[in-house]
Amino acid sequence: METPVVQPNLLLQGVPEAPQAAQPAVRFVPTPSAPYRQQHRAARLLEEPDVPDAAAPSTTEPAPHAFGARVLMWKQDPSVSEIGTRKAFLPGVVLTGPRDARIAPGEPGIAAVEPNAFGDFVTQPDTPQFDAVHTFVVVRQTLTMYQRALAAAGGAMPLPWQWNNSADTRPLLVFPHGLPNVMNAFYSRSQACLKFGDFIPNGATERVFTCRSFDIVSHETAHAVLDGIKPLWLQADAPPQTGGLHEAFGDLTAIFLALSQLDQCESVIAQTKANLHDKSFLTDIAEQFGLALGNSTGLRNADNDLKLSEAGTQVHAISQVFTGAVYDVLADLFAHERDPGREDCAAVLHRVAGYLSGVLLRALIAAPDAAATYADVVNAMLQAVTSDGKPPAYADAIRLQFSRREVVEAGHGGTPDAVAAFVPGLPLAARVCDAPGARQDRRSCCGTMQLAEYDCAERVLAGEARLLARWCADHGRHGPELPGLPAAAQPADPTMLA
Repeated sequence: METPVVQPNLLLQGVPEAPQAAQPAVRFVPTPSAPYRQQHRAARLLEEPDVPDAAAPSTTEPAPHAFGARVLMWKQDPSVSEIGTRKAFLPGVVLTGPRDARIAPGEPGIAAVEPNAFGDFVTQPDTPQFDAVHTFVVVRQTLTMYQRALAAAGGAMPLPWQWNNSADTRPLLVFPHGLPNVMNAFYSRSQACLKFGDFIPNGATERVFTCRSFDIVSHETAHAVLDGIKPLWLQADAPPQTGGLHEAFGDLTAIFLALSQLDQCESVIAQTKANLHDKSFLTDIAEQFGLALGNSTGLRNADNDLKLSEAGTQVHAISQVFTGAVYDVLADLFAHERDPGREDCAAVLHRVAGYLSGVLLRALIAAPDAAATYADVVNAMLQAVTSDGKPPAYADAIRLQFSRREVVEAGHGGTPDAVAAFVPGLPLAARVCDAPGARQDRRSCCGTMQLAEYDCAERVLAGEARLLARWCADHGRHGPELPGLPAAAQPADPTMLA
C-alpha cells in the first residue's frame, strides 16, 4: 500500500511558531460533484432564513409603466424648412382626439384622430389630422412648460383656465380649422376655446393655416394661461402697459417653448454661432404668417431696441418693448453661464431659458391683479432671482436691460453710479408710466386682443342704461321695479308725471 505524501501548509510558511498542519495530496482531494454543489447551495439558503443578507440589495417596487404618446409635429411652421417636422413624446394619458383632461378638440371640427397600434399620433403632414395633432401638442407643451417651471420653483399648481372652479373643470377646446378664410386666431374666454384661421394670401394659390404655426398656437395658448391667473388684465379698459404684458407674454411663450426643446436649442446655436443677437428663426415670431402679409420676416421681431417713450399707447408696440428687454436678459444670462469647456452651449441655452421662463411666470403671478405695470413685473423678477440665490449678474441683467428700455431706473438715489446705487431687495422706481386715464390702442394686435368680449362694450352700454334709468327715476317716469335699477324717487310735484 502506497504511503500518502504529506506536504506542509504553504499558508503557514515563514511563521516558525506555527505548527505544520497535514494536508492531503492533491490527488486525494475529491472534485465536487454536481449533486454536491446543488446540495451545498441549498444548504446556504437555509442558514438563518429569518435574517436578511446585509449584502443583498433591498427590494423595491418596480417603476410604474410610463404612459405617453409619440407625435409628429411642426417644430416651427412649414416655412422654416431647416428643422421641418419632428417626432416628440408627450408623457401622460392622451386619448382619441387627441385630448386629455385639460385640452380637447372642439366640435364640430376635424374628425377625431385615432392613435395607431402603438398608441401614437403620427399622421401625414398637410392633412387635417396632422393639424389636429400638431395644434393639440403645442397647446399641451405650453401648459406643461409653465407647470414644470412653477414646480421647479416649489410652487406647483395646475394653472387653471379662467372658468375652472370646484364645480367646473371643463377643458380648453381647440379648433384648428375654426375660422375659415380668416387671417387671424384668437382665445375666447366666453367660448372656452382657441380658434385658428386659414386663408389664401393675395396673389398666392396655397392656403395658409395659422394652426400650423408653432408660434401662433403657443402665443394664443399663453393668453389662455395668463387669463386663468389674471382675468382683469385682458380687459380693454386696463392701462396700456397691462395690455402690453398680455401680448408680450404670448410672444415670449413662443420663444421659451421653442427653447424648451433641445433640438431647437441646437439649431439656434448652430445658426447663430452661439450669439443670440444674430438673426435666427427664434426671434422672428410667426414666420409664415408674416411672409403671407408681405413682411420680410415674421409678425414681429423679439430682438429689437424699442423704448417705452417710443411706443405710445399702441399695445403692439408696447409689448415689443417688454419682449425685447426679456430677450436681451436671456442673451445676457446665456453669455454669463456659457462655458463650452464644461457644458454644451445648447444645454446651457435650454437650462437658462427654462429658468427665465419660470421667473417671468412667477413675477406675473406676484404682480397686482389689476392695472399692473411693467415696473411691477420687473421688480417681482428681481425679487425672484434674489430669493433663488442667483449671482448678482442675474439681477444686473434684468435691471440694466429694463432701464435701457426706460421701464425702470437703473438704481436708487439718483446717483450717476448705477451699480453702487442699486440696493438688492429695494424696488426700482418706474421711469416712463402710462398717462392717467390712457386708453389702449389695440390695432395690430392678435385676434384675442380685438375680440368684442374684452373691449368692455357691454359695460359701456350697461352704464348708459343705468344713467337713463336714473334720469327717468329722478323725473317721475316710473315703471316696474327691475333688478339692478336704482330706486325711483317720488316727485314732489304730481304734474311732473305728465
